Amino acid sequence: MPSHFLGIDVGTGSARAGVFDERGELLASARRDIALFVESGEIAEQSGRDIWQAVCASVREAVGKSGVDPREIGGIGFDATCSLVVVGNDGEPLPVGRSGDSDRNIIVWMDHRALDQTRRINAGGHPVLDYVGGVISPEMETPKLLWLKENLPGTFAGARHFFDLADYLTWRATGSLARSVCTLACKWTYLSHERRWDDSYFHSVGLGELADENFVRIGTEVVDPGTAVGVGLTQAAAAELGLVAGTVVAAGLIDAHAGGVGTVGAAGDAGTISSRMAYVLGTSACTMASSEGPAFVPGVWGPYYSAMVPGLWLSEGGQSAAGAAIDLLVRFHPAQVEASARAEAEGKSLVDWLAAAAMAGSPDLSAAATLAGSIHVVPEFLGNRSPLADPDARGLIAGLSTDRSVESLIGLYVAGLCGLGYGVRQIVAAMASSGHAVDTIVISGGAGQSPLVRQLLADATGLPVAASQSPEPVLLGAAMLGAVAAGHYPDLSTAMPSMSRLGEAFRPATEVMRTWHDRRYEAFLALQTVGRSIR
Repeated sequence: MPSHFLGIDVGTGSARAGVFDERGELLASARRDIALFVESGEIAEQSGRDIWQAVCASVREAVGKSGVDPREIGGIGFDATCSLVVVGNDGEPLPVGRSGDSDRNIIVWMDHRALDQTRRINAGGHPVLDYVGGVISPEMETPKLLWLKENLPGTFAGARHFFDLADYLTWRATGSLARSVCTLACKWTYLSHERRWDDSYFHSVGLGELADENFVRIGTEVVDPGTAVGVGLTQAAAAELGLVAGTVVAAGLIDAHAGGVGTVGAAGDAGTISSRMAYVLGTSACTMASSEGPAFVPGVWGPYYSAMVPGLWLSEGGQSAAGAAIDLLVRFHPAQVEASARAEAEGKSLVDWLAAAAMAGSPDLSAAATLAGSIHVVPEFLGNRSPLADPDARGLIAGLSTDRSVESLIGLYVAGLCGLGYGVRQIVAAMASSGHAVDTIVISGGAGQSPLVRQLLADATGLPVAASQSPEPVLLGAAMLGAVAAGHYPDLSTAMPSMSRLGEAFRPATEVMRTWHDRRYEAFLALQTVGRSIR
């Protein structure tokens, strides 16, 4: 039986592929950038063709670098952002924006064009909303579908299929129309605990034709993540990917949820699956916690049954802008030009250079927080996803002076990291108030790899932060899907501790620094309140 597995991850800015062995060891990986079309009005679109080409190129390179014969790839798993893909007859792309460019057939997760539709759906108060934290988000798919119907009726009527991006990729690979429980429960209002759509919800929000069609355009075959779909890779897809036709392909996951699968069940002493919270820190940030029973937490998405860990309920929070918020924040400062030049000279990104500078100035990582000085940041530049569920929230910065130095920029950067941590602390508190206690955070994602980020997250939340030993836990989570679909492991619950292990844990600060963060957290909450009052 082949004992190597391929994980494919499509994020906001790139497609990546990784080849893993049966113990979860990464043999090789590769990435390709993907285009993002951003316009005013919080519009963000992508191209299914461009993404598929990037996937094919990254798979070919990763498999080639690994030295693994394509015949030894036993299974493939996909994960992707929760973006809406629209295709017509014969799979041709349809335009989703006013540009009329049919190649731009994806409304990206971060696109907030459907705010008006979101408000109207929430005003209806349908019981389905109880399973998305009480209010739906413009990041989810039914508001976007309603926007398409009302603004681009030709595209809406002409669409043969509406896909979440992960399901689009498995369809491109296999021709199967099977959708994942993960995508449909988390972003489409599918009631996974009852294995059904709610017709009355679609009629009540103005999308009744989807129900009248028996949901054929959004999914009638719904399977658990890791289920083998179709008959494996088609001849055409195998040729494009450089793989073997018939290779098993698994139903996929949302990208953050793949990070959760790659970390929350890892072998290690810190916490349990039910007490760990996955924190996937990338362009956005997702928090994911699993429980034996449903936990209804206002402003926290879910509860979703079997959407990540089989048989457990998932509560999902996070923020729409996280790594992206820090990138934006530091660009505001007048010293960013000088710092960017220094970073480029050292072959680093600006934020990596700032993290290194902060650590160099304070070998005690916890004490580095004091570099923030008088600056306080609420980094909600793209709204508050949870626990306030407020897409109209905006970022706030308090305590600025006339200091234009690089040192002041480092302080602003550190204050932004603390602000992200306080947002996580707020989510943990909301979950605790609803009876779901978290004792450990397990971190993954490209923006969370710095020791400084991990230590400040531990200090800001008051919880230990552990990381996977794998350098690519999101890709690993996707590869686990392939291993399960191929039958190498009976289920994800078995694959997780077999293929992933926790590494170093960052312990939260005590005494003086703990009190310091407690006071800063109170300031964070006060600034949020002021922001709402001003609006």
